[in-house]
Amino acid sequence: MQRFSRERQVFFFEEFIPTDHHLAYLEIHPFEGTTVKSIRPRIPHWWSESERESALSQLLDELIALQGGRRPILWFYTPLMFTFAAHVDAVAVIYDCMDELANFKFAPANLKKTETALMAHADVVFTGGASLYEAKRNQHDNIHLFPSSVDTHHFAAARDQLREPADQAAIPRPRLGYYGVIDERLDLDLIRLVASSRPDLSFVFLGPVTKISLDELPRASNIHYLGQKAYTDLPAYLSGWDAALMPFALNEATRFISPTKTPEYLAAGCPVVATQIVDVVRGYGKVPGVFLAEGAEAFVDACDAALVMARSDGAWLAQVDEILAQSSWDTTFRSMSTLVRQAAFQTTGPVAPAATVGARAVCHSAPKAYDYVIVGAGFAGSVLAERLAVESGKTVLICDRRPHIGGNAYDHYNEAGILVHKYGPHIFHTNSEDIFAYLSQFTAWRPYEHRVLAQVGDLHLPVPINRTTLNALYDLDLTNEAAAARFLADRAEPCDPVKTARDVVISQVGSDLYRTFFEGYTRKQWGLDPSELDRSVTARVPTRTSTDDRYFLDSFQAMPLNGYTRMFERMLDHENITVMVGTDFADIKREGLADHTIFTGPIDEYFDYRFGRLPYRSLEFRHETHDVRRLLPVGVVNYPSEDVPYTRITEYKHLTGQVHPKTSISYEYARGDGDPYYPIPRPDNQALYRQYAALGQVRNDVTFVGRLGTYKYYNMDQVVGQALATHRRLQKRHETTKALADA
Repeated sequence: MQRFSRERQVFFFEEFIPTDHHLAYLEIHPFEGTTVKSIRPRIPHWWSESERESALSQLLDELIALQGGRRPILWFYTPLMFTFAAHVDAVAVIYDCMDELANFKFAPANLKKTETALMAHADVVFTGGASLYEAKRNQHDNIHLFPSSVDTHHFAAARDQLREPADQAAIPRPRLGYYGVIDERLDLDLIRLVASSRPDLSFVFLGPVTKISLDELPRASNIHYLGQKAYTDLPAYLSGWDAALMPFALNEATRFISPTKTPEYLAAGCPVVATQIVDVVRGYGKVPGVFLAEGAEAFVDACDAALVMARSDGAWLAQVDEILAQSSWDTTFRSMSTLVRQAAFQTTGPVAPAATVGARAVCHSAPKAYDYVIVGAGFAGSVLAERLAVESGKTVLICDRRPHIGGNAYDHYNEAGILVHKYGPHIFHTNSEDIFAYLSQFTAWRPYEHRVLAQVGDLHLPVPINRTTLNALYDLDLTNEAAAARFLADRAEPCDPVKTARDVVISQVGSDLYRTFFEGYTRKQWGLDPSELDRSVTARVPTRTSTDDRYFLDSFQAMPLNGYTRMFERMLDHENITVMVGTDFADIKREGLADHTIFTGPIDEYFDYRFGRLPYRSLEFRHETHDVRRLLPVGVVNYPSEDVPYTRITEYKHLTGQVHPKTSISYEYARGDGDPYYPIPRPDNQALYRQYAALGQVRNDVTFVGRLGTYKYYNMDQVVGQALATHRRLQKRHETTKALADA
């Protein structure tokens, strides 16, 4: 909140405090050194719940009125405050779900119901741990995982010999310490047994005792309860510990916790001894200095191992510091701030048709001379139009036979108001900083990492194949990458040479996985057996030995915040660009509107199929809207079996993050005829293409770009890169021509 306060006023509305005063009122306390203000409601202690809620609602309204009545962003840490704040006309509603509060001791009976209402109202949801994210991810359309970050600089001070706090100085060493709330989440029996079995060790506990009686606390001469401490004082206490503890019970209250203290302890240089909390095991189980144990005997052994490490030369901390460097509150703040701004300003309603927004439309009867005619208003054509107009100062006519710009990336709001991709899912990803920066001129981005599952029998399995896939499919327990690599190597069937799409897969993973995931899907997608296709077809989908289930591993993975069509509209919004949609190039070709044509359609079509037609694969989509919030666990589910007629189902709200009570999906069918989508990679097709390419090379009046123009299966970013490179070549040609003319 301190970081957010640098760019906006932040009020931290705390839980009410009972008062003897006869009226409800607010106390306002500034946090020292920040502009954050703590708002502490005071409510007469004899008021009923309904009176209290009504008063809190009025106090919140008064606070907003005092700030000029501007619409606020409401950020909820607990659903309980939504009961008196739901009426507020907010710019955006954020639910920061840090724990499964309904599982806590003495949780209010209405907590789950209230959380459901908040989820339905929220524009974006954050979760504080991986397990919690997995439990909540299907309850909201725009939900994001933010594991605990760490103020490394603050806690690293503990690695120096700080002055010993007075109440800890007399406690004998070795010391093992814990700080945090002391409640039902701690395994009190474990603490009692461990302290009893090791009287030579001192156990220090910092923090308030809540929801349990003081009589329940384990008592022994080597257990020390020092009470709650200020955040600023924690490094001094940590400096005097030989190891740190997380003795959590494994119960409903700890099922989804992701303790912030794990990275904080490590940043302080303390080895950590913990019970097997799921998120700790997953996030830190392989980190040096973290010792996980089950049961009192194993916990004691882990304490001994941690103390041995604490007495070592500290070399283990180098790897810890590398891991901690990947997590900071600054990084978390930047990501959260982006999502908050998007939630506050994202337009969720339908937009005007692309043909009339952001581009000048002309009719056929208005002849005009242009420097370039560009055929096709997809990525290749639109990028070149923008570069030629803005960078080179050229006049451009861009036409498309479809009634819209954007090519296959075109998206629109359907009748239900849901943003869908008309021609199937388009997921942007790239490793090129230059390409990402170029497109960022025309759109803000929504972070999105694509995940795909394959339906195999009753199982949903991650693709590309990874360790999770293998474990689920074969009922294995492959615990590391080496074990998974050995498993795949044992099944691989070497092919020499590797020529076809079938050879690629079988040489890596063998026949069984090939038949399960690739054979049927490829036959449906391409209308050919993998043995008849170039190796590039299946080489695009790698096999992994890790548990990384992201479909792409590129550095930049995001979706245009307001959709692809909006991005194209901004790209083409220039006085030098004229857009004609619903226009076939053949209808204007004879008018001679420019000396040079940039053609992004099928190259064989441009040359009137002189050598015969190049084979392309087409697609057909069946779109449906359902009166439910979510249907699929991920954005795309593949269907490798040939018994299923479609290749995949896409649910678009996963991609767009749109919050909507309904959802839209599309079924995708591969076809042999229809609009060309994919060049079919086979040697004889490449030979035919080269004949057409040779015709183009001797022409100075036409340039071919894009998938169809160069008969190559490009990703979106590759098309953008090709278009930018083409512009550079054309620009160089302009400069050379001008230099010769000047000479």
